[in-house]
Amino acid sequence: MALSYNFLLLCSLLFFVSPIVAQTSFRPKALVLPVQKDAATLQYVTQIKQRTPLVPVKLTVHLGGNILWVDCEKGYVSSTNKTARCGSAQCNLANAKACGGGICGAGVNNPISNTGTSGDIRIDVLSIQSTNGRNPGRAVTVPNFIFLCGSEFVLQGLDNGVVGIAGLGRSKVALPLQLAAAFSFDRKFAICLSPAFPRTNGVIIFGDGPYVLSPNVDVSKSLTYTPLFINPVNTESGFLGDPSVEYFIGVKSIRVSEKAIPLNTTLLSIDSEGFGGTKISTVNPYTVLETSIYNALVQAFVNAMPNVTRVAPVAPLGACFKSSDIVSSRFGPSVPPIDLVLQNNVSWSIIGANSIVRVNNNDVSCLGFVDGGVRPMTSIVIGGHQLENNLLQFDLASSRLGFSNSLLFQRTVCDNFNFTSA
Repeated sequence: MALSYNFLLLCSLLFFVSPIVAQTSFRPKALVLPVQKDAATLQYVTQIKQRTPLVPVKLTVHLGGNILWVDCEKGYVSSTNKTARCGSAQCNLANAKACGGGICGAGVNNPISNTGTSGDIRIDVLSIQSTNGRNPGRAVTVPNFIFLCGSEFVLQGLDNGVVGIAGLGRSKVALPLQLAAAFSFDRKFAICLSPAFPRTNGVIIFGDGPYVLSPNVDVSKSLTYTPLFINPVNTESGFLGDPSVEYFIGVKSIRVSEKAIPLNTTLLSIDSEGFGGTKISTVNPYTVLETSIYNALVQAFVNAMPNVTRVAPVAPLGACFKSSDIVSSRFGPSVPPIDLVLQNNVSWSIIGANSIVRVNNNDVSCLGFVDGGVRPMTSIVIGGHQLENNLLQFDLASSRLGFSNSLLFQRTVCDNFNFTSA
């Protein structure tokens, strides 16, 4: 299925590239956006420039979002804003199924508040900085960038000042593929998220490496690869035949202190109705596990720390401990490592910096995993806390994920991308 989907995707992009091609003599090989985590909402937020004249637009990053959408009801002013007409190349590229008054539309979704509405497909100028993989360079523009108009009420639950969602999913009109088509660079992008404390920058780079972090560490040279899978069911709408644009990987087993925990392995595969499997998310602050997987992980983790005192849970986290019983190191709290064993028999190692959350000043630390219930749509959702200071490269052309494991092992962090212009 993955091969046929990628073939169709490539054909579609080649056929429809003209509506979004950038009109510039300078062809960047990659583009860059800074990302910051908000301590209150735990959302990852970025900023682009859009419209004529250009204005900064603050957006919540949604790795599985199918398009960039913004609130058009309040203060959207642009001399280059155009609506997409029904049957146009832009509407076809966006797979827009609704048409009213000659204007095509699609669903606007807020995954934070689980609210949605319908909105018009629009076209306008978008500006973003280029990069050589080491520093940001000159800004470039896409004059006919396709986006979706949302409504003000759909902003509910988003971070202060955020006016929409930056969708990075496997959709032809999400940011990665639109930008790759506009500038004819590789259909890849990388994310590297930073924690909220201290308030630092993470980075998103559209295009291939290098991905250089101080002190001169090119993370693209040390990635481990595993296949990306496509769920045949849209996990947000539940529609069969409308594939999910989210990023799924194949978890085969989970180990705590190198010992496999007992699992119902059927939960690790995606069934015919779209249930099961493992996806990666930037809108879930912590990894969410189906109940039996969660219970097995917590039991194994607690058993591996016999001298650490367990304390009352702090919602939404269920397994909490006395912080003073846990020794600290440069890799975070010294706790049992958690390994996700993936396809190709490679392991994604989750060390203390990514497994433990210091929840307050009352000497309490919690395991950063959440009980997702007995029949969630997806059995394992790898959340933001587990992604921080790990660089992930999404290779859409080859349908594979490259991951670094914790950058602390390479004596660097995501905040070490040099945002000073070259």
